[in-house]
Amino acid sequence: MKVLLEQDIKGTGKKGEVIDVSDGYARNYLLPRKLATPADAAALNAANIAKSAAAQRRFQASVSARDAAKRLEGAVLTVKARAGENGRLFGAVTVKEIAAALKEQRGVDIDKKKISLSEPIHALGDYTARVSLFENTFASVQILVREL
Repeated sequence: MKVLLEQDIKGTGKKGEVIDVSDGYARNYLLPRKLATPADAAALNAANIAKSAAAQRRFQASVSARDAAKRLEGAVLTVKARAGENGRLFGAVTVKEIAAALKEQRGVDIDKKKISLSEPIHALGDYTARVSLFENTFASVQILVREL
């Protein structure tokens, strides 16, 4: 029996694939648990429409990520932090604070998980952060850590 998978099933296939399985496996396991639907013309057409819509959304996301990367590339952010003698910070400047500075100073809302630092920021100075906006779309942001 040919079925269209609604979810990834280990050892069987991935979501959206049309596979040929035994009648018993389809009737007793896949169909009652709504893991698959019979592969008729309507189901295949709906799957193709959903797949093309997902591809369009992915394309739009990549275009907006490239635009954001152009706006952020070479941006300079100033982060204020309390420091002691010799420019050593009380604590550290975290990616959460960098994300907040990006939103405040550049108007770009970036998830803190998408910001990576080459080294932890524990002292006053200039640093560089890499912002991942989409697959293979990155921007470098310069961070100036100054005393509060």
